[in-house]
Amino acid sequence: MKTGSLKFLLSAGLLLALAACEPSAPPQSAKPSAATPAMQWATQRDRFIEEFFQAQPFAAVEAGRHEYDGKMPDLSSAGLAKEVDRLHATRKVIDAVDLATLPAQERFERDYVLRVIDNELYQREKARLPFTNPSWYIGSIDPDVYLSRDYAPLDVRMKAYISYARMIPLIATDIRENLSGPLPKSYVELAINGFGGYASFFKDEVSPIFAAVKDADLQKQLADADAEAATSMASLKDYFVGQRRTATEKFALGKELFEAMLEDTERVNVPVEQIEAAGKADLERNTVALKAECDRYLPKATLKACIAKMESVKPEGGPVVGARAMLGQLKDFIVANHVATIPSQEEAKVAEAPPYNRGNFAFIQVPGPYDKGVASVFNIAPPDPKWTAAEQAAYIPGVARLTFTSAHEVWPGHFLQFLHSNSNPSKLEGIWVGYAFAEGWAHYGEELIVEMGIADNKPDLHIAQIKDALLRDVRLLSAIGLHTEGMTQAQSERMFTDKAFADIGNARQQAARGTYDPEYLKYTLGKLMIRKLRTDWVANQMAGRTATPPEEHQLWHDFHDKLLSYGGPAIPRLRAEMLGEEGAVL
Repeated sequence: MKTGSLKFLLSAGLLLALAACEPSAPPQSAKPSAATPAMQWATQRDRFIEEFFQAQPFAAVEAGRHEYDGKMPDLSSAGLAKEVDRLHATRKVIDAVDLATLPAQERFERDYVLRVIDNELYQREKARLPFTNPSWYIGSIDPDVYLSRDYAPLDVRMKAYISYARMIPLIATDIRENLSGPLPKSYVELAINGFGGYASFFKDEVSPIFAAVKDADLQKQLADADAEAATSMASLKDYFVGQRRTATEKFALGKELFEAMLEDTERVNVPVEQIEAAGKADLERNTVALKAECDRYLPKATLKACIAKMESVKPEGGPVVGARAMLGQLKDFIVANHVATIPSQEEAKVAEAPPYNRGNFAFIQVPGPYDKGVASVFNIAPPDPKWTAAEQAAYIPGVARLTFTSAHEVWPGHFLQFLHSNSNPSKLEGIWVGYAFAEGWAHYGEELIVEMGIADNKPDLHIAQIKDALLRDVRLLSAIGLHTEGMTQAQSERMFTDKAFADIGNARQQAARGTYDPEYLKYTLGKLMIRKLRTDWVANQMAGRTATPPEEHQLWHDFHDKLLSYGGPAIPRLRAEMLGEEGAVL
């Protein structure tokens, strides 16, 4: 969620400073002119950012504001209630701003801020995630910023980490009191694995990261802080083990709250039935495409056999080495085909994921908009050495699928998108990027490069892209089924195996995720909304004419640049900016 004009503020400040040196400046006795509505709004916007960071300092650290290093928010029930009250009070002030007095950019920023607040209030007040869902904590206390982001010397980051770690016992107590249960079974297992993982992480995996710091006192502080953090998280894990006795199957949000989630977090005001129909249509489109490619790639075989053949060609030297080569090839493709402007010379590094963060096969760590000169890292997790040789081999993706993992995370996916948002003149638009925009863009990007020819005469590449798209289609359908239609976790699991050709372990994991992360429908929902916006925007540009292929690809380039210039807003709101009216989002 972002949008704004810090560039305007800096320029205005510079002009005022220069004006003071001009001979034509008004005499001292002249009254200063009143602040314009745009200047008044800029003050409110900047105050919103600063007050948000003061209330949620860990978010500030993630954004690159390291004066907040080591600080954590108050996660007690009283602290959570205080933050809800603050958000409501802030919303009242922002909502009272007179739209008619603001220029277009400032109106967009005002809407952006309201969406940020509504997203927070949905999570904290409507869905009550801090009191019902352990995933709200597991993802929001990860200290990776201190461990992997090279924004300061290691000893400086070590001191910040120690301050953070000393807060963990108190946070563990707050979590235990807030998540009193009974909780759904999948939530309990998530908590056991997540908080148990933190216990092992604090105990075994932090000290090697800071081993190069030759300060005996700091090392002792680290050891003491980690020991207490590990003990508190192990105790929290044991608490949730005890909750297995009372665990339920009651995880569904219900239709009303599910639709409130879409409205409050993404400004999607569309009946859930229409979203489901769009997801089913995309599933059918991708299934037909998979059958057609498999008929070419492995005639007369099953779709599972076709996919197995695609996965059998592994990257030489392993996935890290393979991905490094792929990034250069993908970037060359982006440049040669004028997919979008690349706004800087930054490159993403590829590295093996650190031992404490291997829950996903691949992820990218992008510095915040306030961080400068800090590299983004595309992390790839190796298979668990405790697995059998066969399991380890199966875990490593084939070359074709690794290509689209790299496309999703780097070119033209998350990395390119965050190059744009981090360089946005508005810090507001750099700090908050919406779920549907970020994942929708990355998923859209995978399909886009196929449309632009990367898989021409390479059916294995197209098969890999389709397989990932099918998984995201089933996520959408599963989220809706689990939370609005009475679907069971077992039924969701079968849908992943039957419709997305997932192996049983991945299907089980995806079905469980759907119970506690219903927002994972936003991969496909975001992609579909971006595709619809592209179609409508190109039609507007052509004014009734039919574009030739070269014209259309140039228009796509222009569309992508314009889309990415807005940060990461709610896509329906973006339609209004780019088309003049919202219209149908799907």
